[in-house]
Amino acid sequence: MSARYAVYYAPPRESLLSQKAAAWLGRDAWSGEALARPALPGLADLDLEALTADPRLYGFHATLKAPFELAEGRTEAEILAFAAAFAAGRAPFEAAVAPAALGRFLAFRLTGPSPEMDALHAACVREFEPFRAPLSEGDLARRRKAPLTPEQDARLLRYGYPYVFEDFRFHMTLTGQIRDEAGRDRVLGALQTHFADVSGPHRFDGVAVYAQADRAAPFEILARFAFEAEAVSA
Repeated sequence: MSARYAVYYAPPRESLLSQKAAAWLGRDAWSGEALARPALPGLADLDLEALTADPRLYGFHATLKAPFELAEGRTEAEILAFAAAFAAGRAPFEAAVAPAALGRFLAFRLTGPSPEMDALHAACVREFEPFRAPLSEGDLARRRKAPLTPEQDARLLRYGYPYVFEDFRFHMTLTGQIRDEAGRDRVLGALQTHFADVSGPHRFDGVAVYAQADRAAPFEILARFAFEAEAVSA
């Protein structure tokens, strides 16, 4: 099975948010290194290894262009070069983030609307599309196990992922599913305390290309590209 690539938002490697989130997940997506997880008060009875297994596989990120195999004739070097040019033409922006619930999951989410994030997402979905190979029948069937609207199914076929544009919800995942509401609230409270010093206004200033050698392998960061354009004053 071929490698997959994805265009994600990832905070800078040296940022406190990146370091604290990688430690919480137990893996650094930059190096692939396993990390010691901090002991959060009130969570000693939980299997945090299992709780973070899914987001650990993907690395700390927010999806902008969902994972895809490369289209025929495209190369890793080409997508990296395109991502560098894409980032060079975009300007940084600021929006507030904080740990919050997203259904049964917990994630860093925007605390309010961000037209700039919506625009970044839409641009990634559309502009990186020429690099994406069509979905296999198996991938289509897997995606269609979830109930999709006709519009979502059409976007699945067109862009390889159903939850784009109006259905986009920015999130940097911190846990797998927590079905018990009381348990979810308990973990959320611990995460809100743990990440208090990196919650609030956040500068979004780049995009990263992640790669997965095969479907069982973890995603790793190939490169992060900083936005280079100047922000337009209001």
